[in-house]
Order: sequence, then structure tokens, then C-alpha cells
Amino acid sequence: MRRDSLHVNPFFDQKVVAGYERWYETVGRRADRLEKALLAKLLAQFPEARRVLEIGCGTGHFTRWFASRGLQTVGLDISAAMLADAQRRGTGMLAMGDALSLPLQTGCCDVVAMITTLEFLEEPVRALREALRVAQRGLILGVLNRRSRLGERLRREGGPIWGAAHFYTPAELARIVKIALDGRHATLTYRTTVWPLWPRDLPLSRGGFIGMAVRPAAHGEGQRDPDIGAD
Repeated sequence: MRRDSLHVNPFFDQKVVAGYERWYETVGRRADRLEKALLAKLLAQFPEARRVLEIGCGTGHFTRWFASRGLQTVGLDISAAMLADAQRRGTGMLAMGDALSLPLQTGCCDVVAMITTLEFLEEPVRALREALRVAQRGLILGVLNRRSRLGERLRREGGPIWGAAHFYTPAELARIVKIALDGRHATLTYRTTVWPLWPRDLPLSRGGFIGMAVRPAAHGEGQRDPDIGAD
């Protein structure tokens, strides 16, 4: 999460924690369903994955979803209040840690998931490097789209959570991932969901929620970028 002296991490606030899951149960039910359907498609790109680490797990909402798919999961967050709520909800294995300096061994998991986490990190490239360090097979990223209707609305609303967030476009997300790869080849694929009139995800750049799979290539393989167009 952002840690500069002028910023207070909203996820340390007990009031924010108390109402966090309520969004998924009320106005966010449709978005939650669509996002999980998209994440399932991204997860299918890692058929041999057994161990998933979710960085910025919050209340464990997606960590529990990964576990429900038969995966060994660990949820990591810097907020003790979020982790306490995740534990109360039966999230399973949890750990406290900073995304910018993970207290984990290199290659300790198959896939790292970061879902609505990068928006709140002051050094996203550093966090992505750490995620790539501990992931043997790759990353699953979920990010809110700055150029979507949803992103524009949330930015206008602000508040304790969205006022602290930095949204991305698919092109911007791909750019920071490639910086974090430090010259390594990788395949990046993405889709977006939460379209106003379309109940599925699409390989287009304007949907509200961006889901991206990052698969570092084996030795000798080339790099394939998503067709994301301009910012």
C-alpha cells in the first residue's frame, strides 16, 4: 500500500474493513461474478499451478475463491485489521507482509495473484519484481481501468478507498509489467469485464476491470504482448 508520509492507508481503518465485504454482497455482486469468471480464464493459462499466493488479500475474498478451486492458497496483506477479518471469515493460511519486500523464498509458489492491489502501491514496479521473484509460473493481475466508465465514476466519488487509488489502463499495466521483467521475455494476455451492457469479458481495452496473465517465457521463447493500443 502507499506509505508516503502524506497518505494514510485506508485499509488500516476499521470502518473500511468492516464494510469491505458488504460491497461484494450488495451492489458489487454482478461485478464479483464477472471478475471471478475472468480470473478463472486467466488461471486456466497455468494448468500445472497448485500453489497460489494472493498479495494484498484484504479480507480474503479472492483467496477463499482460489481455495474453492482446489488450490493451496496463502493470503498476504500489510493490514492487521484486514487479516483479522479474513481469519474470522475462515480464509485459511494468512501472512502479514509488505508487497514491496516479501518475507518469502524465491520460487515458493506457482502463481502470484494481485487483485485490486497495484492501485494502492507506491512502488508498483518494485512490487511486481517481488511477485515475479516468488512465482515459478507467473502472475494474475486484476486492476481497475482508468479509461473505463467505472474507473471514471470511482475517481469522481473518491472517498477513503478510491481517493487513495491510482488506476491504470491496459497499456499502462503492460508497461510496468515489462519494466518489472527486467528484459525477461513473457507472454502477456488480458481481457476486461464489467461492461455496462455486456455480461461477459472481452479482449478490449475499455472495460472497467482488467484481468491480465503474465507468463514468463521458458528459455529461448519469444515475447508476445497484448494488443492494447494506445493509452
